[in-house]
Amino acid sequence: SGEIHPGRLLASNCFQCHGTNRSSGGLDLLQGDSSAALLEKLRKFASGDEGGIMAAHALGYTDAQLQLIADFLSKQ
Repeated sequence: SGEIHPGRLLASNCFQCHGTNRSSGGLDLLQGDSSAALLEKLRKFASGDEGGIMAAHALGYTDAQLQLIADFLSKQ
């Protein structure tokens, strides 16, 4: 259809560390996760409870943006 998923650009920040290939970089661990499951994981990082670099990145997104990222990643 030529349409670009609205979460793709947001998820491109993830690709800086994790790469674009789901076979490595941590994204492989998300294979098969639903959008809801991914959103829960992203929200956990965004809460700051996990700490580390993932929390630092996730804190920069709104909940709506996290939902777009989760939806995009679930369809990869």
